[in-house]
Amino acid sequence: MSHESASPMSLRPSPGAPVSQRSSVTTMTEFVLPPHANAFGNVFGGQIMAWVDICAAICAGRHTRLPCVTAFVDDLHFVAPVRVGEIVSLEARVTATFRTSLEIAVTVTGENPVAGRRWSCTNALLTFVAIDNEGKPLPVPPLLLDTPELEASQRAGEVRRAQRKASGK
Repeated sequence: MSHESASPMSLRPSPGAPVSQRSSVTTMTEFVLPPHANAFGNVFGGQIMAWVDICAAICAGRHTRLPCVTAFVDDLHFVAPVRVGEIVSLEARVTATFRTSLEIAVTVTGENPVAGRRWSCTNALLTFVAIDNEGKPLPVPPLLLDTPELEASQRAGEVRRAQRKASGK
């Protein structure tokens, strides 16, 4: 039996065709183990940051169908810790697109599987740039703005981008 797969280029949206946010939403679940934690039994902030970056990178790649690299972490707030034996859930979604970059929001939730309790532990905004094999930026497909919420999300992303540029970041 033949298992032919589509070439990566055939999966890539045409440059001007908007892409639905739903098509690139990415979720990850991680079990916090002792190597992930500090001496207090809380997951390292750096470990959470690594999981956030991976989840966002997958989301960016799904949206663009191109290699994408992290360009900027706009915002990352640690709200509450997650301990060894608990679960970390991440969800990434495209919030805005620009010519060669896109903004990804990642929400991170902690969960105690025994008590069934869930809580917000981190939220982050990251900017990714699509690149070619030489590392040069490539155009990204726009986000399909099919709801008022997505239109507002795009506008808010444009404001944040302008603020970054104005501050020299």
